[in-house]
Amino acid sequence: MNTKEAIAREIEQVPEPLLEQVLEFLLSLKSKYLQEKTEISIMSESSLAKDWLSPEEDEAWQDL
Repeated sequence: MNTKEAIAREIEQVPEPLLEQVLEFLLSLKSKYLQEKTEISIMSESSLAKDWLSPEEDEAWQDL
C-alpha cells in the first residue's frame, strides 16, 4: 500500500465533524509546499541571472 492509499484509508475512518479540519490541514500543507517551491525558484533565478544575462547567452539563443 502506498502513502496515498494509506491516507485515503485513514480518512475513511475520520469522524465527519473532523473532516473539515483534515481538509484545512491538507490545504495548508499544500499551500506551504507551493510557497516554498516558488521561493526556491525566485532565489535560483537571481543567482543564475549573471549567467543568463550575458552577450554569449543572447548570441546562443538568438536563432530560436
